[in-house]
Amino acid sequence: MRKTAVVISSALLLGLLAAGCGDSNNSAPAASTAPAESTAPSAASSAAPSTDAAKYQDGVYYGTVPVDEKTGWQTYAILTVEGGKITKVDWNAFNVNNAGDLKKKVSEDGKYGLVSKGGAQAEWHEQAAKAEAFLIEKQDPAAITFDAEGHTDAISGVSVHVNDLVQAAQAALAAGPAQPGAYKDGGYHVQGEMDANSGWAPTVDLSIANGNIVAAKFSGVDKDGNDKQQFSQDGKYGMKEKNPKAQAEWHEEAIKAQQYYLANQTAAPAFDAEGKTDAISGVTISVGEYWTLAEKALEGAK
Repeated sequence: MRKTAVVISSALLLGLLAAGCGDSNNSAPAASTAPAESTAPSAASSAAPSTDAAKYQDGVYYGTVPVDEKTGWQTYAILTVEGGKITKVDWNAFNVNNAGDLKKKVSEDGKYGLVSKGGAQAEWHEQAAKAEAFLIEKQDPAAITFDAEGHTDAISGVSVHVNDLVQAAQAALAAGPAQPGAYKDGGYHVQGEMDANSGWAPTVDLSIANGNIVAAKFSGVDKDGNDKQQFSQDGKYGMKEKNPKAQAEWHEEAIKAQQYYLANQTAAPAFDAEGKTDAISGVTISVGEYWTLAEKALEGAK
């Protein structure tokens, strides 16, 4: 689903360059650039246990693999089973560092750059569609065999790593049917009003998969388009330098607030008149506005 942008008047956890046909790893991922393929491959999928396709229980299955620490992308698979057979597969990923749009949408918008920057024969979402169709045809993730680097010769036109699809699909089937959440899958963005004193407008980015909030980013943007978290990480914000009483840098406290938000799935702590809370250890900055903005972002996901 296309990202929804909302601007109001008043935002645990999400370029990279793809290399060759299979995406090489890089650092500092961004939803607007081409991140590397995630997860180190395990043993070939042919060694994984086979599943009887005729006996799947009807329902929706959701599984993930561990996040790629270099890129921030976390792969997931959603399998729909009807009449005992897999009828739909969604192979996708969300970014725990940047939140916002899911990997397919980033690729569809031309921002992943697997062809232009990596020299691949097709964009990531196009290759993902072929892998999804193959899994529906074979009815068993173990049918997608892969080598030590996570590549497969089993699916024509697919040069990206497929080990994470296999592992996520197997994890989903092993977990059993999952109850989808209340929201529409996709990336959602909202921006608040620019503060005349600080020069920053607060921003929230959310990623939703299988109807649940899976990634969030509480940040901000200034008149020059700088991202507040990155600005702080680069040592340019200097909260501890300017305020000796500060326990941590701004981005470190914002990330703790994000983690609390994800853990509690929108349930807000108590805030004082300044938007501060005692409920989140190590967070001294005003964060109340991020819960308000997150509610606005979720309005487009209902």
